[in-house]
Amino acid sequence: MPLVVLCGLPGSGKSRRAEELRGALCGEERPVHVVAEAEGGRAALRAEVERRLSRRDVVIVDAGNELKSFRYELYCVTKQAGTPHCLLHCAGGDGPGASHPPAGPFETPDSRNRWDRPLFTVHGQEPLPLAEIRAALFESRPPPPNQSTRSQPLQSASFLHQLDRITQEVLASVLAAQRSGAQPGELIQVAGASQGLVLSRPMGMAELSRLRRQFISYTKMHPSDENLPQLANMFLQYLSRSIQ
Repeated sequence: MPLVVLCGLPGSGKSRRAEELRGALCGEERPVHVVAEAEGGRAALRAEVERRLSRRDVVIVDAGNELKSFRYELYCVTKQAGTPHCLLHCAGGDGPGASHPPAGPFETPDSRNRWDRPLFTVHGQEPLPLAEIRAALFESRPPPPNQSTRSQPLQSASFLHQLDRITQEVLASVLAAQRSGAQPGELIQVAGASQGLVLSRPMGMAELSRLRRQFISYTKMHPSDENLPQLANMFLQYLSRSIQ
């Protein structure tokens, strides 16, 4: 289902607009998810968006969209998923009421860019253009996938080897902790990771293996040696969100 990307300066009301839009679209009897900041940077945020996209769910992204390069990445995710998307620009902000300073330069969306359209801009307390947003999300055809957005073979055999090994080690640690008596709510520590995992319920090999395959499938599409030191943490974050 569709993706809504919010962007704007700090203090422009993005989070308020995200909740307003969620409330309006929830009335359409569709599951609506708001994806905010994710530990692990852009790669983790992108993975969370891809995990949430489905035939029924609407995903609203309220983080990381100051740069057109990341908006383009999300556009490619929607093309690959075969789902419509639109961009909501919250104009203004960065004034005395802003709670956080800008994390970096803000690149204003431009509707001449295919990844920035359809583009809707709201100022201050203006009402959301809900009719136009609904039409863009539910009445338009998604852009067809092209070669650049289809899954490409992983170029680095070393990266693939590390990805396989690290995710196997994380699974082995989680299963071993449960066999040793770890109970739901307890923190499971994993060697090589700076964070642990808290299970809300017992998880077996079949379910963990399925989530591992999903994580590997996504990560293969975005191989980067820069992610290697964070792979264990990224996989743990993926597991944690998947079992919520």
